[in-house]
Parts: sequence; C-alpha cells; structure tokens
Amino acid sequence: MREQVTAALAAPDGSPGAELRVPTSGSTGQPRQVVLSARAVRASGEATASRLGGHGQWLLALPTTHVAGLQVVARSVLAGTTPVLMDLRDGFRSQHFAEATGRLTGERRFTSLVPTQAHRLVADAAAGSPAGLEALARYDAVLLGGAAPAPALLAALAQAGVRVVTTYGMSETAGGCVYDGVPLDGVAVRVHEGRIEISGPVLAERYADDPVATAQAFRTGSDGVRWLRTNDVGVLTTVDGVDRLTVQGRGDDMLITGGVNVAPAAVEALLTGAHGIAQACVVGLADAEWGTTVVAVMTLAPGVEQTPQELLTQIRGHVTDILGAPAAPRHVVIVDELAQRGPGKIDRREVASLAARRLGRTGSTSHN
Repeated sequence: MREQVTAALAAPDGSPGAELRVPTSGSTGQPRQVVLSARAVRASGEATASRLGGHGQWLLALPTTHVAGLQVVARSVLAGTTPVLMDLRDGFRSQHFAEATGRLTGERRFTSLVPTQAHRLVADAAAGSPAGLEALARYDAVLLGGAAPAPALLAALAQAGVRVVTTYGMSETAGGCVYDGVPLDGVAVRVHEGRIEISGPVLAERYADDPVATAQAFRTGSDGVRWLRTNDVGVLTTVDGVDRLTVQGRGDDMLITGGVNVAPAAVEALLTGAHGIAQACVVGLADAEWGTTVVAVMTLAPGVEQTPQELLTQIRGHVTDILGAPAAPRHVVIVDELAQRGPGKIDRREVASLAARRLGRTGSTSHN
C-alpha cells in the first residue's frame, strides 16, 4: 500500500495514476468505491500536519482498505517517515499495541484509532493490564474517529493523560476533515435542512461507475463551490468567534416513536459509562402501538452483573429526566459484544436483527 500511495502522490495531478480508490458503504449498506485524487489526499495530510503542529511518525493500527488506515500511510509518505505496522491478525490487542508503540523511533508520534479500540485499551487497564493505555498516553496526538466516542470514554482517556483529537469525516472527504469540532484549513462546513454539508480540497472526485450516486451526493452551487451533502445531522455553534460542529448522528438512524424523533446517538452517549454499561447501541424495532419501540443493546463492564429488567428500571428514569420519555428505551438486551462492520463501526442492522430475535419481534426500523 505504501508503494501505491507513494506513486499516486508523485503522479501529475489529473493523471489516471494520481487516483486512489477506497471502499465505503452507503446508507443502504451497498458497497461503493470512492475515487480520491492524490490532490485531495495530499491536502488532507498537509492540513492534518498543520493542525497537529507538524509531521511525525505514525503507528498504523487500522486496515489500509479503509480511509483512516490509508491516510496513516499517506501522512507517513508526506512526512518522509516509515509507519510502524501493528499486528492485527488476531484483532486489536492491548499488548500488541504496546509492543508496536515501542518500535516507534520518531521524535513526534501519532496514531489513529476508532472508539472500540480505545475502549479496549481502557477496559484492559481497568482489568489490570495497563500496558496498552500507558503506551497510548505517550503519543503526541491520538486521532479518534470512525464513530462518535462516548463522553465516558473521552473522560477515561483524559484521566489517563491521552491527548485525544476527535475527528469527523468519511471516505468522501479523504478521511477526517473536522478536528475537535473545527474544520481543517481549507475545509468549510455548513448545515442545510439539518444535514451536514462539506466543501474544500479534500472532497472525492466521484463514486466509481455510479454517476447517479455521484450527482446526488456532490453538488456545485451557483457560485462554483462544490459541496458534499452527507447523511449526517448536526448543528453549528459559534464559540469565541470559531464555528464548531456537533454531529448528532446519521439522519437515517433517527427513530420515530409515537410521532417523536429520537436520536440514538444522544441516548447512547447518556447510557455509556452509566450503571455499569460499557457500550450501548440504541435501535428501533417495529411496534404496533408506537410505530417503533426503542431498544438498548449493551455490553457490561467487567464484574458488573445486572439483569435486563434491572437495567431497564434504572435507565428509563435516567434517560427520561434528561432526554424525555420518548427517548427512554422500552427494552434492554445484554450481549457479550456489539456486532461491527468496517474499522470499528457498530453494525446497527445486525444489532437490531439480534435484538429482534432475542425479544421475539419480527422486524426492525434501524439501518446501517
């Protein structure tokens, strides 16, 4: 992959060799190939270095078949450094992460993780194996993206001295393009009809062999500015003269129960880290009375023993007090782990399917 990225970045802009293809998944779950120009990848890498205070050496802990892993390789090429590759053949393991970190030789050190990986390091440290979390605290910056990290996870990482930078982006934006809520240099963000839209030099060229999807996602305004219309819902607020983006979740993840919109991400953030809950995924199942019934599927922290009914009693009041009664889950399902797809993303469709089987329901209203 390093040779492929190096060749693309060195090729003349606009030439066929100056393109990279990255697989992604649309809102329907249909796989697509996103075509990224070397110009977009380079713009993203240089903007990242600028935001982080300069180039450095990277640890690759994500597959290069996904844009976050590919960008670690690209940033290394731009920095003239060699990334350290973590052994992922047996999955992400804290000890392997610590060992790979020990092989870094650069003066400035970075890595990119998804929340499930960071959660593993925190959980292992709590269980008496702190090597991975201690290694994470030695990085100059840890980019955390791919999914929204729970506030409880961010708090645990901060307590351990980890310098986290939360990122938001996707394959269509050459990876993360909003860091800690603030767009990278050259990137513009707006919210139109509730949906997040992004412009800038990091945008992909097109979807390979799918002109219809390309025309739907990428649109050029009358002023000549090209925008990507995402499926994500968010709000922009101005703090000290700086616009900050808060991502509220995917528009097609929104649940409608009893005629009221419920954002699963908001409920998940409230549940994770509370009442012994390690991770939570909120999905909707078809319901004759409510249209959709809200279900919380969760894993528990080590040593926590609770029945679904005990947890339901605790969390309904907690969620109702803060988000209102419609957002309060009506059912709880406890699992050993949440199904995933891609680099650490929760597979909502599979989680909903499992919940339906456990609860004897016939269908779900949740999407990937």
